Amino acid sequence: MEDLVGLLRIRVKRGTNLVSRDSQSSDPFVVITMGPQTLKTGRVENNCNPEWNDELTLAFNDHNQPVILEVYDKDTFTSHDKMGDAEIDVRPFLEIQAMGLQELPDGTEVKRVKPSKDNCLAEESRITFSNGKIVQDMILKLRNVQSGAVEIQIEWISVP
Repeated sequence: MEDLVGLLRIRVKRGTNLVSRDSQSSDPFVVITMGPQTLKTGRVENNCNPEWNDELTLAFNDHNQPVILEVYDKDTFTSHDKMGDAEIDVRPFLEIQAMGLQELPDGTEVKRVKPSKDNCLAEESRITFSNGKIVQDMILKLRNVQSGAVEIQIEWISVP
């Protein structure tokens, strides 16, 4: 923890149009991985449009370390079925965070990030100043699956 730069809080809000992995639905949960850190949300039973509203916080010490989001269907007696994955591109967010912006009017848009082949954004993402903090709302299109997206919000927490 000597090299700790800050904490990255990820609010996993909801999933939409997730692929059913069981006979009629799925019991999805999200796993966030960055290096050796792995965190997961609770599961939502029988729902391909789940609302998690879970907050997960990663200790951040390497700006080049990818942040991976994976969605799984919880299975009781067999391995969990993967329902897709996405990489959370935090670079634009960290660039804005490094600018040290403070005391902007609430709701001020600082930057827009467009979907590209280099990110998993399903639509344009906004980095804004909200309640005294820089936050980024994004909808991630899941890869390696027919359909599905996950809505998240990221926020930086400085450490003394």
